[in-house]
Amino acid sequence: MENTNNPVWFITGCSTGFGRELAKLILNRGWNAVITARNADHVKDIAEGFEKSALVISLDVTDKNQVFAAVAKAEETFGQIDVLVNNAGYGYFSSIEEGEEEKIRAQFETNFFGLVNVTQAVLPGMREKKSGHIINFSSIGGLRSFTSTGYYHATKFAVEGLSESLSQEVAPLGIKVLLVEPGPFRTDWAGRSTSKTPVKITDYEATVGARMTASQNASGKQIGDPVRGGEAIIKAVESNTPQLRLLLGEPAFKMALEKVDQLKSNFEAWKDLTLSADFPESER
Repeated sequence: MENTNNPVWFITGCSTGFGRELAKLILNRGWNAVITARNADHVKDIAEGFEKSALVISLDVTDKNQVFAAVAKAEETFGQIDVLVNNAGYGYFSSIEEGEEEKIRAQFETNFFGLVNVTQAVLPGMREKKSGHIINFSSIGGLRSFTSTGYYHATKFAVEGLSESLSQEVAPLGIKVLLVEPGPFRTDWAGRSTSKTPVKITDYEATVGARMTASQNASGKQIGDPVRGGEAIIKAVESNTPQLRLLLGEPAFKMALEKVDQLKSNFEAWKDLTLSADFPESER
């Protein structure tokens, strides 16, 4: 059974941004938090004063053995994991043509396969008690794409597809899935945390290069507040009317609705061509 009075949250990527703020919000509510980061020294301060309710673990989500050991340690300490937050991830700026394979694969290892590793490690415990919440951080970039972040979008579109299937598989088992889709927030996403391949092909300067510059210049000035975003996530988990997706911030809401309109327009424009691909009624 899920411990609703004193739930245990297991959060990845707590050194900055949403992970850090969520961990602090959870502990300040008197709940239990497993606080993870690749370097535990970067998150020890979050646990100060919460020695009984906080567990700090060094965790590289791309290391499957380390992931399973961390989950086992959390379950040994608190008895169970009620809420998993797959937050670890980072951005990568590059044109598609100039993308570097090593950086592309590294991003997929963290943003997608790392999420898979932690989810697979936590699911057995949640299945056993027939309850739990899995929160997968996507992005407005998991719903629509822009120039210069194509490979990042690819990782988040993958997270979206995986989460939709996962939600259908685990719903009968009492486990809920939430996709969190933030717009621009004052995290370190476009700052120190991101990777970049500079534009060298002049044909992409006006598109890829311009957006790289704009995104990095806007870092630290976004209207999204990670603390308020964290509070919204907690409310979504506590809701009696759970949904699969939670957009965060006004820009994300507007951009998502624009994408819906674009999809509908695209589908309708070629409706006749689409339907023409079926066998005629007489041949079915």
